[in-house]
Amino acid sequence: MPLSATDEIVAPAYTRTSGVGAFNVVQIEHAEAIVAGAESAGLPVILQISENTARYHGSLAPIGLASLALARAADVPVAVHLDHAESADLVREAVDLGFTSVMFDASTLPYARNVEATREITDHCHRAGVWVEAELGEVGGKDGAHAPGVRTDPDEAAAFVTATAVDALAVAVGSSHAMLTRDAVLDFGLITRLRSAVGVPLVLHGSSGVADDDLAKAVTAGMTKVNISTHLNRTFTRVVRDHLDAHPEAADPRKYLGPARDAVAAEVARLLRLLAVG
Repeated sequence: MPLSATDEIVAPAYTRTSGVGAFNVVQIEHAEAIVAGAESAGLPVILQISENTARYHGSLAPIGLASLALARAADVPVAVHLDHAESADLVREAVDLGFTSVMFDASTLPYARNVEATREITDHCHRAGVWVEAELGEVGGKDGAHAPGVRTDPDEAAAFVTATAVDALAVAVGSSHAMLTRDAVLDFGLITRLRSAVGVPLVLHGSSGVADDDLAKAVTAGMTKVNISTHLNRTFTRVVRDHLDAHPEAADPRKYLGPARDAVAAEVARLLRLLAVG
């Protein structure tokens, strides 16, 4: 299988024990900010578009094609990734549009069905040279592998990767999605055991809830791809709110979206440098 842009970004980080930031795009200003931050840091980055965001825009194509255009014009390596897709049809659409990686999330299915569905997606994507991330979680868990208290078993993770042939695995080590506070308690020993057991890069979801020092420790322990969304959304929204509070007469959205975009770009650059600990 030929290397995808995501392989070219993640594989070197995996071998160096350094991390790669993967940041979620909600609207075009997010994509512009993430690319600008990566260029400022001189480091590669992954733009992520979730199934929920595709639904918000009415379909995947508008925000997906805009993100792909920004990625292709960037001065640093940028991959465009479909995040948390439960729909096989959406995965196929992403592949057709030119995404270089996808995350297929069948973690709420029983283990055997998760393996079967994920392997079907992996086979399809690999024929197109597209990288596949999957998630191994509890049966019926509301947040999949990242429901509070859930942890990934290294032996089961190794068996799952072998059975599905995925290129990366999202694992549960103490973080949780959509956290508004940065006080998640990660199990660094488990990360190390997972890294030893699983022969593909590990992905940390829910990283907005992890403090800076612990993000760096997680990468040193064995995490490679680090997903961050809520933290950047809070930064974006805070700047917009501050501007509108100070300028209640504002009508031109560029006047408040522009500063929010700049603030996110600066935070992306800072986080990318933090993750590049190897």
